[in-house]
Amino acid sequence: MNGLRILAPASTANLGPAFDCLGLALDLWNETQIAISEESQIDIQGEGSDELPRDESNLVIRAARAVYQHLGEPPPAGWHLRAHNRIALGSGLGSSASATASGLLAANRLTGVQLALGELLHIGATIEGHADNLAAALYGGLVLVNQIHGKWLAQPVDIPPLSCVVALPDINISTQQARAALPAQVALAEAVANIGHSLAVLEALRAGDIAALANAVQDRLHQPYRLALIPGAEEALRAAQAAGGAAALSGAGPSLIAFVEEGREKAVSEALRAPFAERGVSVRHYRLMTTAKAAAVSED
Repeated sequence: MNGLRILAPASTANLGPAFDCLGLALDLWNETQIAISEESQIDIQGEGSDELPRDESNLVIRAARAVYQHLGEPPPAGWHLRAHNRIALGSGLGSSASATASGLLAANRLTGVQLALGELLHIGATIEGHADNLAAALYGGLVLVNQIHGKWLAQPVDIPPLSCVVALPDINISTQQARAALPAQVALAEAVANIGHSLAVLEALRAGDIAALANAVQDRLHQPYRLALIPGAEEALRAAQAAGGAAALSGAGPSLIAFVEEGREKAVSEALRAPFAERGVSVRHYRLMTTAKAAAVSED
């Protein structure tokens, strides 16, 4: 298939207290091939192959069309899209951000305009509704995001490679459910605590200090409410922390992620699994590394 090939990484967001402000790329990749055609043809393999749409509502195509719209150019009549997805849908591992990044980068190359990453982030965040996972996919590594005067800004932060384990329980929770569970207001003391913990998370990641990170990933804004939607998750986080991991919800869940020192992967992974097993809930496990590599496009 003559066209473009895009690799886009998984990601984790929030990292405990840094709600909607930190995203971190993980070494798990979706692969997408895309070309312009007269009629749309979409083939999906791997994760989501039975669920994802095979028409213009496909997120990769929506993101690509958004770039054309941003530039005031008519989009192509059709797309030939072939996706090999390795990131589970609705997992809290940035599957939608990976798809959005793929479409943005493809259209950016196809139009020949070459918009800056910051512009692509702003276009994509409008689709995503938030920018943390998308920033991690577009920039790679750890990215701090914030919105100023309605514009999303990204600041990459250098960190050493870190090992992590991820537990994905067989529990369905939509992003909409996870957002709806959050309170509209929080106490000042809770907000202050999260600010302090967020800064501590950033410094611990910079230093690659898992022990410091384990102390820092405490959260009072979103996790207490979202954990109630995932039976066993609260116990799993406590067990992972006790086993030496720095554990938190990955994004809105239901995945749990724990950063670990070398040699602790098995113990922490088992600690994450056990509370779900006690409830008869199956769990998928991943052993991953963080990655400084961003989503990338090349000629197919």
